[in-house]
Amino acid sequence: MGDKANAHPGAAGRATAADQPASVRNVVLVGHSGSGKTTLVEALALTTGAVNRAGRVEDGGTVSDYDEIEHRQQRSVQLSLVPVEWDGYKINLLDTPGYADFVGELRAGLRAADAALFVVSASDGVDGSTRMVWEECAAVGMPRAIVVTHLESARANFEDMTRICAEAFGGDDPDAVLPLYLPLHGPQAPDGHAPVTGLIGLLSQQLFDYSSGERKESEPGEDQLPLIEEARNRLIEGIISESEDETLMDRYLGGEQIDVKTLIEDLERAVARGVFFPVLAAAPAAGGARQGLGTVELLELITRGFPTPLEREAPRVTTVDGKPRELKLCDPDGPLVAEVVKTSSDPYVGRVSLVRVFSGTLHPDETVHVSGHGLADRGHEDHDVDERIGALSAPFGKQQRVLTHCIAGDLACVAKLGRAETGDTLSAKNDPLLMEPWEMPDPLLPLAIQAHSKPDEDKLSQGLSRLVAEDPTMRLEQNQDTHQVVLWCLGEAHADVALERLRNRYGVQVDVVPHKVSLRETFADRSAGRGRHVKQSGGHGQYAICEIEVEPLPGGSGIEFVDKVVGGAVPRQFIPSVEKGVRAQAAKGVAAGHPLLDIRVTLLDGKAHSVDSSDAAFQTAGALALREAAADARIHLLEPVAEVTVLVGDDYVGAVMSDLSGRRGRVLGTEQTSGGRTLVRAEVPEIEIGRYAVDLRSLSHGTARFSRSYVRHEPMPPQIAERVREEAGSAS
Repeated sequence: MGDKANAHPGAAGRATAADQPASVRNVVLVGHSGSGKTTLVEALALTTGAVNRAGRVEDGGTVSDYDEIEHRQQRSVQLSLVPVEWDGYKINLLDTPGYADFVGELRAGLRAADAALFVVSASDGVDGSTRMVWEECAAVGMPRAIVVTHLESARANFEDMTRICAEAFGGDDPDAVLPLYLPLHGPQAPDGHAPVTGLIGLLSQQLFDYSSGERKESEPGEDQLPLIEEARNRLIEGIISESEDETLMDRYLGGEQIDVKTLIEDLERAVARGVFFPVLAAAPAAGGARQGLGTVELLELITRGFPTPLEREAPRVTTVDGKPRELKLCDPDGPLVAEVVKTSSDPYVGRVSLVRVFSGTLHPDETVHVSGHGLADRGHEDHDVDERIGALSAPFGKQQRVLTHCIAGDLACVAKLGRAETGDTLSAKNDPLLMEPWEMPDPLLPLAIQAHSKPDEDKLSQGLSRLVAEDPTMRLEQNQDTHQVVLWCLGEAHADVALERLRNRYGVQVDVVPHKVSLRETFADRSAGRGRHVKQSGGHGQYAICEIEVEPLPGGSGIEFVDKVVGGAVPRQFIPSVEKGVRAQAAKGVAAGHPLLDIRVTLLDGKAHSVDSSDAAFQTAGALALREAAADARIHLLEPVAEVTVLVGDDYVGAVMSDLSGRRGRVLGTEQTSGGRTLVRAEVPEIEIGRYAVDLRSLSHGTARFSRSYVRHEPMPPQIAERVREEAGSAS
């Protein structure tokens, strides 16, 4: 890295099918919205020759093809794949959304990739969400590098940004985050800003001038070498400290000059092992130039420093019934194991699945087994089906380059998998296997919807099923208590995209309605009721009388029915009928239409008729008795309470705790965690945290996470309960 001359144009271009895993590099680009990920992907595509200077895709593409890539990716709501070739390697560039609402697409990109490029804007710095993703990558040992963009900004300072990156990403070892190159600045403009026109390699001590639009290599002047001496020495020490050769540091400290080739080889190994994280600079080409600043250096890092798929440990694999299965690492000749990392719908070819192959080789027009498990709580049914796949292709804008195969370690788009959903496993039909799913973020923002019209009602179910099949970070709920259809999303932008896709992709118009929580009712004190159901209108009559007593029970007790009838006042065969009527009325509620619970109902007395009494009559009498008891008692409305756990930076702990208290929350305690964060635990009424996913993000500047779980129902404050009753009365 840093010692190569200009690239070989003949070895570059749009990617074809790879023939061996060692020639594949899968790289995910990570960064906040506006950091320049998509622009960087386009610059790399231009440098590799995948697009020409006019911005046209080669192989018969048009201007609109390239514009479509830009349009789709700048929407920043979905994972996009751009495969390119460089120096004999196939590079799958996975551009991820920068908005926190689409972290599911980011997680899919991390699953499909073997290394990550963290794109950081020199004018904006490192935000909290980018730090959190870095920690996720660190937890699984994913190799990483950092690319500083927006160097053309007047506020940009590469040296300051490398220091900020070392502080943000270096943890206990800031010398593991160091630049490989320093920028060369052109003449100073009238506003005092000197644009970056080239780079100087710290190891090779070569100049790479991009001012002409083509990378030109030269020797530095004598006056330039002292400028890089301190940074070069620090880089060498950083590489040596991470070297697997334990004698290297002793030799270096003893005054021995370590060969540059040895340093580069050690650097490449340290990057591939995920223990050293180089910082590079990049900028798009200006005007009609072919090569953007730093793109060649970045491609060299990707091809020579990032690991091959052979170096990645594959996720755990089992048979569909859960028995562990050992597989040879990334073997193109092994049993087929591939995973759907993204699902999308195309108006012309139908459902398209982006697939990462972990073992075996995938061929077009073959029949595969599709397994999907573990997402039943999000509206996905477990399934095991055989499907015949369509064509394999490599995407680039609207163009789809047909592939003859896709080997282990590579990615491809698969057409016509009608049942496959994101997260599903593809395997041989005679050897069905299942991959352990990746961790999905929990959607915590409820979006209650209803069909706009009768035709929409007919299409709603199918539209929703397709929507959640594409995006497993959404959870579909058919709430049995509130009778609402609820889409649980990750944030407002996520919800907006869901509505837009329902409307434009599936032709379903929906209305958003206020989300309801599942309230309950209970008796506040002891009460008695008499149910009398006596009717005689000719023929067979109805006769049932029962007397009950109702008393409150502790929370979580449910409904307890006690028989204390003596002397056969209510015949034994009708006592279950009274209980059935009581429970049916309790399910409907007695005050505001919410289920009644945590009571003991005691049947004390009653009357029956030898001819006119019946099961139905005593059910009705039981319900009437409960309603009468409720009319003479104080009824509490019970609201669900959730335990909320917030992981937040220490700077925002006070604001978070104050906010939770303002939501009628009770803070249970705090716990200090690593990385300058605090875990705050509180119990909060669910009615107060409907929009907490949005509000917490704003409160903590996107640096906090939270989870919630139902704890119990407890009495609602009288003033709020009265308002709920009034709303229920006006609605009816």
